[in-house]
Amino acid sequence: MSQRYALAFPADGLRASLSRMPEDARLRGDVPDGEPDWVRCDDLLDEPARLVRWRERLTGWLTETYPEATGIPERTPASWILSWYLHVPAFAGAMLLHHERRVPSLAPSALAFRIGGDRPHPDSVAVLGGGFHCLPTDPGSAHPRAVVAPDERTLGTVLRGRFVAHASLFIDVYGPMTRLGRRQLWAAATDALDNALWSAGRLGGTPEAEGAGIADAALVLESRFPPLTSASKLTSAPGADGRREWTRNRESCCFSYLLPAESECGGCPRIR
Repeated sequence: MSQRYALAFPADGLRASLSRMPEDARLRGDVPDGEPDWVRCDDLLDEPARLVRWRERLTGWLTETYPEATGIPERTPASWILSWYLHVPAFAGAMLLHHERRVPSLAPSALAFRIGGDRPHPDSVAVLGGGFHCLPTDPGSAHPRAVVAPDERTLGTVLRGRFVAHASLFIDVYGPMTRLGRRQLWAAATDALDNALWSAGRLGGTPEAEGAGIADAALVLESRFPPLTSASKLTSAPGADGRREWTRNRESCCFSYLLPAESECGGCPRIR
């Protein structure tokens, strides 16, 4: 963190970190009054019927988007909701690790998100808790809600553990509501975390920032940590213009290929 922040925030908290996030990250520290479609993660897990209604809303959107379909295969919206939900704790943790070297609480009670009005996906995320882990050099390490971690490897371990704990709670609730197997459920969790760490770097807008996101993914997912299904799968490969670029093969399938005129995504496990 820069000296400028150290001078401006001698013991700044998590809300200050969130105020410094890139605007297009759509990450905030509260649930705004009067805005519809915000849901708290713990409310969804405490009332699974709300997850059912969300999936039904997505199925309706897919039906409108693909009017030529004779029916929307159940696996497609089930998989999309799975990935969309897991993106919330993964993205919140990845962004704060990447930009601030801080790890917030990722418990369901500490997170909320807004479901978009057009496409019913999480288009904004709120981090509601105040506590965080940070490094000894963090200017907020004296904050009363801070827990100091000795090094970045420990921060990566904390992030992974908190994400897995949240994912476990969600999978226990959501899994029985779908026909998705347990490996598919945890493969989607692995994809969510690896992709979020990559995305946190890409939002920086430069190859150097993207490279830092790749390094974060290697830090957090340096090897396979069950129940996650793989280490980070980010790798460089020649692009269409011959230049090397970062890419990854997915662990899970989104089943979009079951929709009319769609095919498997790049990196889909079905075509490897």
